[in-house]
Amino acid sequence: MPQWTSVVSAAQLSRLLNSQQHRPAGSGSRRPPAYRALADGVRVLVLEGRVPVAARLPAERELAAALSVSRTTVAAAYEALRTEGFLESRRGAGSWTAVPAGNPLPARGLEPLPPEALGSMIDLGTAALQAPEPWLTRAVRGALEELPPYAHTHGDYPAGLPALRSMIAERYTARGVPTMPEQIMVTTGAMGAIDAICHLFGGRGERIAVESPSYANILQLMREAGARLVPVAMGEGLSGWDLDRWRQVLREAAPRIAYVVADFHNPTGALADEDQRRRLVEAARAAGTVLVVDETMSELSLDPDLRMPRRMCGFDPAGSTVITVGSASKAFWAGLRIGWVRAAPDVIRSLVAARAYADLGTPVLEQLAVNWLFATGGWEEAVRRRREQARENRNALVAAVRRELPDWEFEVPRGGLTLWVRTGGLSGSRLAEAGERVGVRIPSGPRFGVDGAFEGYIRLPFTVGGAVADEAAARLAAAARLVRTGASGNGAQIRSFVA
Repeated sequence: MPQWTSVVSAAQLSRLLNSQQHRPAGSGSRRPPAYRALADGVRVLVLEGRVPVAARLPAERELAAALSVSRTTVAAAYEALRTEGFLESRRGAGSWTAVPAGNPLPARGLEPLPPEALGSMIDLGTAALQAPEPWLTRAVRGALEELPPYAHTHGDYPAGLPALRSMIAERYTARGVPTMPEQIMVTTGAMGAIDAICHLFGGRGERIAVESPSYANILQLMREAGARLVPVAMGEGLSGWDLDRWRQVLREAAPRIAYVVADFHNPTGALADEDQRRRLVEAARAAGTVLVVDETMSELSLDPDLRMPRRMCGFDPAGSTVITVGSASKAFWAGLRIGWVRAAPDVIRSLVAARAYADLGTPVLEQLAVNWLFATGGWEEAVRRRREQARENRNALVAAVRRELPDWEFEVPRGGLTLWVRTGGLSGSRLAEAGERVGVRIPSGPRFGVDGAFEGYIRLPFTVGGAVADEAAARLAAAARLVRTGASGNGAQIRSFVA
């Protein structure tokens, strides 16, 4: 159970239920009874994360009035949800959404397999591409040439190499956000940055607001740090962020931190527009919440005509509300574990001081390699090629999935590395199990939720293209056939997790 209970009003629930009307009705020809349709609608909202688990639902009389149905219909729907494990009630206290015991099923496929273990397996578990060459080799050679002066020191730079801090600050300034080197700390990847921020601001038991869905590895990192996660449902499609929900959560839950991925969100690919960014910063400032913005996908715009919105930190240049996290891992190569934090100088000093009890600093040679890329223009050349590769892979994967699995639904993002797919009523966890049997690894939707939502989704990264993308889609179709026939294991029911 989450540690904070949200309240869904009758008007909100009515609006969410009405938004489902465009979806196809199921395979049967008969229309279900009104109570059954209502129960199914609420169940889908919970499983898709659009209504959080443990959210308090409106009273029967209030919801009946909002939906223009009888109270008996609502009472019967609530009873059906209780029977199925999607609702818990206590007399005199109300009813809360839930997920059935044992749901979600174990989700697989996010941890990368070592290359020697792959064999004939197509690994779609990790959103990471191969290193861009020859730029990686050139960067390492350039770093080796710059290494001798640093080799005569102790090698510990808790804030990062001064040259790289200055270079990162200059890059922010060039993009319209004046930044001093004192506002930068270099970290061991974005994960290292967010871990340090969580330990400084979060602390065990602190509330952290997160998008729902969100990046699975970060959610797990926060859980292990003892955070109390507060999910905020994403809006429909690639428009992204529901600011009314965000304001409500920031006001009522008062989280110490909010974590967002505004640039080609992982896993949905959504891109927040400038108005959403400005309003979210204003809401966080008003609530006294530290807004941690993950920009690791920001340079992976795949449509040449796309004009990127202003950076989130541009609405808080001093860094008093917004802490920005960047990384070389997605835009360049996951094996180059260099990340950074941009924040107010006093926040950077606190993060640096706390580092004595963590990893002391980031490897010097890798910092020199990234600095070489920035200084020589190699970064721009490599990232341009990276965009081309990801665009080709995206187009190939989209075409293959549409051909092999025409009932699966998704919107094509304009950047990033991931496709968020609704699986036509099939369990994403069962698809992950069946996929490994037919030679394709995928992460299922619940990995990206807080409390068992998104069972009807999977994430597909743009890491393969051409004939491999065609084969991956064919194997996914084979996995879907196994799931539809109940042959994916354990004899459990695997259909109709979502309408």
